[in-house]
Amino acid sequence: MAALLQASTFCQRGTVRSTLHVPKLPVTRLSFPKLPPGNLVEELSYPRLNISTGRETPKNTAGNPVDSDPMVIAKLYAIKVSIEDRIEMHMNIGEQRNNWNHLLLNSINAISLSGVIMTALAATTAAAGGGTAVLSIKLSSTLLYLSATGILCVMNKIQPSQLAEEQRNAVRLFKQLHAQIETTLAVKNPTIADVKEALEKVLALDKAYPLPLLGAMLDKFPSTVEPAVWWPNRKPRREGRFGKKGKNGWSIELEEEMKEIVGVLKRRDIAEYLRLGQIALKVNKMLAISGPLLTGLAAFGSAFVGSSSYGSWATMVGVIAGALASVVNTLEHGGQVGMVFEMYRSTAGIFRLMEESIVANLEERDVERRENGELLEMDVALKLGRSLSELKDLMNTSYSSQSTDGTEEFASKLF
Repeated sequence: MAALLQASTFCQRGTVRSTLHVPKLPVTRLSFPKLPPGNLVEELSYPRLNISTGRETPKNTAGNPVDSDPMVIAKLYAIKVSIEDRIEMHMNIGEQRNNWNHLLLNSINAISLSGVIMTALAATTAAAGGGTAVLSIKLSSTLLYLSATGILCVMNKIQPSQLAEEQRNAVRLFKQLHAQIETTLAVKNPTIADVKEALEKVLALDKAYPLPLLGAMLDKFPSTVEPAVWWPNRKPRREGRFGKKGKNGWSIELEEEMKEIVGVLKRRDIAEYLRLGQIALKVNKMLAISGPLLTGLAAFGSAFVGSSSYGSWATMVGVIAGALASVVNTLEHGGQVGMVFEMYRSTAGIFRLMEESIVANLEERDVERRENGELLEMDVALKLGRSLSELKDLMNTSYSSQSTDGTEEFASKLF
């Protein structure tokens, strides 16, 4: 028992010691390559591509992208601001001329119908032996008809509905040009050629859709109907140089397809819209002549109301001609026949521009200087309201209709 107590005392007072031997590891220094100075994100980013050419942005000897000339960018911004101002002006003037059409239409119809009522009242007063009152009523009706004739002649000359449509077209085209300049500034390195091209397009649009009425207004009754032209005469600069190896997206099949589309546009779409424009022009001419002629005839008839020999016929002419004048005026300006003519003319212009763009590319023998074929095909398909497969089917249906002397399909499904 004493031995156990002694052992327990020894365990409580004793100390356990141990030593761990860890092997020493060799110290090594890690070396990292020095990164070149500059923005790391810019160095690791993908090469900057020019969307229109499909090629990398040119770089200088240090490997950095070449910056555009600040003066060129400043000029493009100046043109952009000018276009924005023109858009605002054309929108305001277009709204004003559309108001002219409604206000003048309502005013002339009110004047003509007032003349009809005054003529009938003069005849009734003359039959009742009104005496002096007949003369005053006759003069009032005659003056109303003459006023309507004069205002109607001016209105038929300027065609407010057609003027409003011209301004709407100008707004749309200036917005397109504005978007093109924004794209050039965003994805390209602008050059002085871009400035000249944008300036020529602005001046061509100014000429195609003038703002003033006196001296510069477009002829509302031309001898021949031609498509509207709002683009410069010289060929546009083309820079589409990416796609298939050395072919720039072009193939023999695509060239044949584009040639056939040009043929269909000429034979069907452009010819059809020019024919419709010619019909609208003839109808507008007839209505523009008939309106003032009827109000003038009504003024002549109202002047002889109450006379002993021609009183009944004069009353009939004054009333019927005045009523017909209101109907004709409503058909012409309420139906906006001038606007319809301008719509046909501008639509034919869209097809003419598409035709000239395709022909200009096909006439360029150097494939690398053409617009990219795949992009051109997609652009044509979108403008015609077709898918790419439907665009290819158009060539086959055109061939079959020519061989069977059937009715050829229109190229456009959009208009």
